[in-house]
Amino acid sequence: MAVWVTVVITAGFLIRIPHIPILEETARNLILHVPMWFTMMVAFIMAFWYSLRFLNDGDMKWDTRAETATAVGLLFGVCGLLTGSLWARFTWGAWWTFAEPRMNLSALAMLIFVAYFILRSAFSDQEKRARVSAVYNIFGITTIPFLLYIIPRQLPSLHPGAEGNPAFSDMTAPELRLVFYPAIIGFIGLAFWIMDLVNRYKWLRLQTRKTE
Repeated sequence: MAVWVTVVITAGFLIRIPHIPILEETARNLILHVPMWFTMMVAFIMAFWYSLRFLNDGDMKWDTRAETATAVGLLFGVCGLLTGSLWARFTWGAWWTFAEPRMNLSALAMLIFVAYFILRSAFSDQEKRARVSAVYNIFGITTIPFLLYIIPRQLPSLHPGAEGNPAFSDMTAPELRLVFYPAIIGFIGLAFWIMDLVNRYKWLRLQTRKTE
C-alpha cells in the first residue's frame, strides 16, 4: 500500500499525493507530462481532418488550419519530450536513455513533423505546397498510434504501467485523478486557444496583404 505523505491545497480541497516507489515526489509531473501527449494527439487529429478537407475541396483555409494544428501539436509533443526527459533524469538517472523505446519513438514522431515544415518551405507554389503537405500530413499522423502506443507495448519498457513496474496503479489513484483529468481538459483548451489566435493572425495578415 502506498504511503501517503504529501498534502497540497488545490481549489480549496486537500489532495494527498501518494509517495510512489520509483517515482516518489516526481509523480507530480503526471499532471504535466501525460496531458501534453493527450493535447498533442487532439491537435494532430484536427490537422488530419483539416488536411482531408483541403484535399476534398481545395479551400486554402483548410491548409492554413492544418498547418496551425500541426505546429501546435508539435509544440505540445516537444513539451511532452522535455517533461519526460526531466522525469527520466530523476527516476532513471539520465536525461535520455536509449533503453526506453517510448522515448526514442516519440522523438522520431516529432522529427516526422519537423520534416513536415521543412517540406512546406521547399515549395514556392502555394497550391502545390498545400496539396503535398496535406498528403504528407495524413500519412505522418497515421504513424503516431504505432510509434507512441502500439510498438512500445511490444517492447521492454521502463515506463509506468509496463511489466515489472508497479507505479501505474498508484499514479491513477482517485486523489491524483482530481488534478490529472482537469489538467488534460485545461491543456487541450489552451491548445484550442493558441490555434484560434494563430489562425486569426494569419487571416489578418492575409487581409493586410490584399489591401496593399
